[in-house]
Amino acid sequence: MTTDGSKLKMVVGLGNPGPKYSGTRHNVGFDVLDHLSRSHSAAAVRAKFEGQLTTVTIADTTLLLVWPLTYMNESGRCVKAVAQFYKIDPLSDLLVICDDLSLPLGKLRVRSKGSAGGQKGLNHILQVFGTQEIPRLRIGIDPAPPQWETADYVLGRFRSDEKPVIGQAIQEAANAVRTWCEHDLNYCMNHVN
Repeated sequence: MTTDGSKLKMVVGLGNPGPKYSGTRHNVGFDVLDHLSRSHSAAAVRAKFEGQLTTVTIADTTLLLVWPLTYMNESGRCVKAVAQFYKIDPLSDLLVICDDLSLPLGKLRVRSKGSAGGQKGLNHILQVFGTQEIPRLRIGIDPAPPQWETADYVLGRFRSDEKPVIGQAIQEAANAVRTWCEHDLNYCMNHVN
């Protein structure tokens, strides 16, 4: 609860900091938070806990938006520090948004628990919290083509024919976050999956 009695939830978008990585497949988590902050007139962004933080209000929920700036593979440091400071229950009031190579481009999948599926940022968060029961919203970016190294692929930008699909997915992911705020994770899973 916050001082005004509203619920406090935290959504983390995974990505890498800096213009070099802006618009890459690996940064769709950042893109969803950017969309949410623009569409809900977010408070000024503050640098704190090796990340950037702001808040938006959705229904009766104060939603803390967190962009870890530690680079993907160390995302858990920032997420754990913010969650501890704001007394966020990671099992019920935390949602991690990340890219997923195993899902078709633009496909969304909400899960309450499970492995990281090779997503290194999510994997670090699960390690730091010591549990696989961290809710996550995964956004499909398609598997890497056979001739591509996975690292090069996820750090590459979307092709022009893919941009409308991923743009739509970012909007739908933002809607999924709103649904999660207004209801709960199970409702969100049924709605999105």
